[in-house]
Amino acid sequence: MKLVAGNSNRALAEAIAAYLNLPLTKSVVRRFADMEVFVEIQENVRGEDVFVIQSTSYPANDHLMELLIIVDALKRASARRITAVLPYFGYARQDRKPGARTPISAKLVANLITTAGVDRVLTLDLHAGQIQGFFDIPTDNLFAAPVLTRDIEQHYDNGKTMIVSPDVGGVVRARAIAKRINADLAIVDKRRERAGESEVMNIIGDVKGRSCILVDDIVDSAGTLCNAAEALLKQGATDVSAYVTHGVLSGGAVARVSASHLKELVITDSIQATEAVRVSHNIRTVSIAPLIGEAMRRTAEERSVSSLFD
Repeated sequence: MKLVAGNSNRALAEAIAAYLNLPLTKSVVRRFADMEVFVEIQENVRGEDVFVIQSTSYPANDHLMELLIIVDALKRASARRITAVLPYFGYARQDRKPGARTPISAKLVANLITTAGVDRVLTLDLHAGQIQGFFDIPTDNLFAAPVLTRDIEQHYDNGKTMIVSPDVGGVVRARAIAKRINADLAIVDKRRERAGESEVMNIIGDVKGRSCILVDDIVDSAGTLCNAAEALLKQGATDVSAYVTHGVLSGGAVARVSASHLKELVITDSIQATEAVRVSHNIRTVSIAPLIGEAMRRTAEERSVSSLFD
């Protein structure tokens, strides 16, 4: 079993390697003067079961190309099996045609990864579960719910806690966590007027006197979470926190969260934290390295991965 890391999230790759008690395979992933990607695997991988750890996060196109070229290098070096470990799968939000003459980019990226020579994919909290069907190779979609649930239980009183879905589409995800901690569920009904903006319309459920926890898979601009927090407090919630798997946090999102009514925003390290995230007073990170590391171990040993979530 060999571990190869790109440049997207070196810290997570090292944490996974530490969990598995394996060193990262020596490799070089750098740029030519014109910013073309150059890859060299500096160890023998012939006949090995190789796991490539690479989130396709910002800059998404650079990190995607790194992944594809690493896979090509491994394929040409006669690796027996290549598993792409994608803690964050970029382009996942473009999973359908919302209008005329628009692409389904998630399918295109899946095709690129498959064509490059990947034998199987291991990813975390896909934006839409059906993206698994875009791949023509075995794909395991892990869930961060056990990690987030454990943190919620350590920091919040379950007797007053209410799990909240920030939109109707995230109800299944929020319900799964609410069931794990035996908490009630509420839903924010919002209407998005244009891309990147949202307007909270109504709260479904009685949140008065409750400590509310918003649960989502991706936080990008953070507008939805901040608007939802304000609406929940207006409806009588005592405080509002948020647990989100992927902290994209682009543009002025960190400043928006810092200035919002959110008590705290908890994200995983599926995307490498920026300096602004690290110094923020109300953003905290929990690690999914043990979860991904265990799934990788089970994959290598041909054991069940789904039993991790039973």
